[in-house]
Amino acid sequence: MAWKGDRSVGVIRWGLVGAGDIAEKRVGPALASAPRSALAAVSRRDAGRAGEFARRFGAPRWYASWEELLRDGGIDAVYVATPVHLHAPVSIAAAAAGKHVLCEKPMALALAECDAMIRAAAENDVKLGIAYYRHFYPIVRRVKKLLAEGAIGTPVVARIDAFERFDPAPGHPRAWLLDAARSGGGPMFDFGCHRIEVLQNLFGAVRTVRSELATVALTREVEDTAAALLHFESGPVATLTVTHAAAEPRDTLDIFGTEGSIHVPKLNGAELRIVRGGDARVEEHPPHENLHQPLIEQFIDAVLDGGEPVVDGRAGREVNRVLGEIYG
Repeated sequence: MAWKGDRSVGVIRWGLVGAGDIAEKRVGPALASAPRSALAAVSRRDAGRAGEFARRFGAPRWYASWEELLRDGGIDAVYVATPVHLHAPVSIAAAAAGKHVLCEKPMALALAECDAMIRAAAENDVKLGIAYYRHFYPIVRRVKKLLAEGAIGTPVVARIDAFERFDPAPGHPRAWLLDAARSGGGPMFDFGCHRIEVLQNLFGAVRTVRSELATVALTREVEDTAAALLHFESGPVATLTVTHAAAEPRDTLDIFGTEGSIHVPKLNGAELRIVRGGDARVEEHPPHENLHQPLIEQFIDAVLDGGEPVVDGRAGREVNRVLGEIYG
């Protein structure tokens, strides 16, 4: 069984499964630079490109398959950055190999796969985290605090719009996102899941779900536009609208309460506007330069210090439950 967090060692040795766009931009740099972290190995189907990635980020070993990487005894934890259809098989096999697992979002294609991942982690006494990194945004934490303090009274309505133009040509490295068997769905599955997690973080469990999925303007297998209406057990109703088809990008969060409102014009940004009694004030809460870094650092702390990942398998499963109702 692989090492599971001996404090005398004090460093997590990571294996990165998948070395695509997000891994290149954020995950690789974070694993290589986070405190108490070392990138030990990388796997990618193209061994040459795996080697190039490993050299750029200082990993001493690379493999052409994730199965080879999981046999590496010098790895304590695995970051799974593959297409969604591989999240469950890789995570389950990693747990069986005694390695902690931090898996990209969404957690899996189906709820049964989420359950199998959670079960594998428990049976092998390893940590399981899901990469909903927006949970760690200072602006999201501030909004949650304002709501808890009653800054806008009782929350009534929330609204999120996430618009990102995306229409890749065949052969594009991210064209797999249009293949439902590999991706699970279109923009709602891909980045709508992030916003579902944000809303659940703010308001708790979702009671009921209604949705509409549509192909409005783009020729593809998955939807290019979707809307969901979520009613939370705590009371508020939220709308979530996502699209790949609109020309104008949007990344907004608005919450309206009985005594005021909260407005985030760019969820990935810093500006927060609070309105109450006709007066408005603006605060700044910028995210980390590397959006993945706080997520990865907290996971490392959980392994080394004996805690739990803040966004664990249960949290990831709950997002998938809502996604299942949206797509059902």
